[in-house]
Amino acid sequence: MPAGPEFGCLPTAIGSMPHVDPDEACSAVMKYLPDIPAWPQLPRRSLEEGMVAQCSEGFPGLVMEGDKARIEPSASFESELEQIYIDCDEDSAHKYEISAKYAAGLAAFLSRAAGSRIVKGQITGPITWGLTVTGRDGLAILYDDTLAEAAAKFLRLKASWQENTLRKVAPDAIIFVDEPHLVSLGSVFTPIPEEKVPVLLREVFRGIKGIKGLHCCGNSDWSVLLDTEIDILSFDAYNYASSLSAHSDKVKSFLERGGGIAWGIVPSDEEMLARESLSSLRDRLEDSMALFTRDGVRFKQIIAQGLITPSCGLAGLSPGGAILALELTAKLSHDLRSRYVG
Repeated sequence: MPAGPEFGCLPTAIGSMPHVDPDEACSAVMKYLPDIPAWPQLPRRSLEEGMVAQCSEGFPGLVMEGDKARIEPSASFESELEQIYIDCDEDSAHKYEISAKYAAGLAAFLSRAAGSRIVKGQITGPITWGLTVTGRDGLAILYDDTLAEAAAKFLRLKASWQENTLRKVAPDAIIFVDEPHLVSLGSVFTPIPEEKVPVLLREVFRGIKGIKGLHCCGNSDWSVLLDTEIDILSFDAYNYASSLSAHSDKVKSFLERGGGIAWGIVPSDEEMLARESLSSLRDRLEDSMALFTRDGVRFKQIIAQGLITPSCGLAGLSPGGAILALELTAKLSHDLRSRYVG
């Protein structure tokens, strides 16, 4: 059996926080998630820190209007796109910084997390980015083969820069590729060309030398995602455990090749969160895991190769709600580890 990362249900986070002060957000992360701290994205701080804008800095012809992004090609557009390809070939990721203007939480995190054994980062995925950014024709660039490929290579360089930067403060880094729009996979309303998904994801993964994660916070065609090169599948276990369990055979194969599951069991909705406690979340998680074990997935392997996280980013919560979510994530992890990890 291939050896994969054994996290033993340590806690971490998906990324976003409701805070506007990066130091406050980092303090919360370091307090509750010291084993695998994740740098906080702060979309309420500025429009530049929105999920798509944060990874857009430097893309040729990109114009932001509020939270909308579109491509307005200039006279040098083609040569600028070509440079992305050259930079991929030459591994010139140092040109693709995510600056403090676009990620104040990352800038603050780098000093706070120094000395950690492992840290976590995240980047917007090529499907979500490609469905959100539009071309001059008003259509999402995902449907333009040239722009979709260029965007994936651009995000590959952004991911590589981020991983290199995080590994200056910790020997190991996990990078999650965030793909909320993969809930549209198989949808007739927002059709995603299925054949593009693994190709574009693979391009971004090529920029990550260490542990690669993929996060989707809704329902999706899990079989497609589990067949990619990821080391960790992160999903909303609070709402969609039965959806993933329909692919238990794929999950079993994924775990046996060394993959891990990030169980997003702590809800990122304020009302749902207020109804939960440590014991209720433990019961819900163990019930969710039972959907897999009765199909032959080994419980010991689920625990050994698992992470515990909130179901999604926490930016939609109040600051107090986000702290509660992190606290419950940490407490649930500690409870599981005391019960099941030697």
